[in-house]
Amino acid sequence: MATYLTPAGHKKIADELNQLVGKERPKVVLEVQEAAAQGDRSENAEYIYGKKRLREIDRRIRFLTKRLDTAVVVAEESRNKDVVFFGATVSVEDENGKKSRYTIVGPDEADPNKQLLSFKSPLGRALMKKKVGDVVVVDRPAGEIEIEILSIEYA
Repeated sequence: MATYLTPAGHKKIADELNQLVGKERPKVVLEVQEAAAQGDRSENAEYIYGKKRLREIDRRIRFLTKRLDTAVVVAEESRNKDVVFFGATVSVEDENGKKSRYTIVGPDEADPNKQLLSFKSPLGRALMKKKVGDVVVVDRPAGEIEIEILSIEYA
């Protein structure tokens, strides 16, 4: 299954992978080797913790590698700029007059605290393929809410 990413999201994952492979893992391997040289490994907390940390790093490396292998970086140049698609920054106003601004991204990049909204979320799905002035109804746990699209921008 493809993982959709913005160019910035792809760079962030690639940077994390490079950090883990190039710096973090070699450092932990060295720490584990030094701890192993101290003797009895069964009661050596540094050795046990180091091996655990190494497994965590390896698991994260596998996850990130798999994500990048299946990644589809969505180019923003080739689409209609008047419609909400992946990568759009959308300004909206709800029925209570509250204005918000969201950037539509993939699930791996989503962070509601930074207004990064997954295209698979209820609001993200409702906004996709809509235009300025459209009103969408979003079903949420607190009930339905109407949201009007005020503007659409692409970086």
